[in-house]
Amino acid sequence: QVQLAESGGGLVQPGGSLRLSCAASGNVFGLYTMGWYRQAPGKQRELVATINRNFNTNYAESVKGRFTISRDNAKNTASLQMNNLKSEDTAVYYCNALYDSTYWGQGTQVTVSS
Repeated sequence: QVQLAESGGGLVQPGGSLRLSCAASGNVFGLYTMGWYRQAPGKQRELVATINRNFNTNYAESVKGRFTISRDNAKNTASLQMNNLKSEDTAVYYCNALYDSTYWGQGTQVTVSS
């Protein structure tokens, strides 16, 4: 069983930045594929970015060039640096881990508004 805890959400103005962090449990964090997903009101949950055990990354087209996913295996954390935020980035952001099963965090709200 993998437990995930997100932090770092909040309210930011358009063009601003936020950094989300996800702390994961387990002794084999380095083997997890970590991801960030988001769900806006009335919409389906969508993939934002993933990073696998080899540090290969994948991004949604809508966030390429603005968001960066990273991981620190020594600290069992994955992060999402979000720059040049837009109103359409407003959503609940969920951390995801894929190993022997799929695990989700509780989500953190990101609101981009002036």
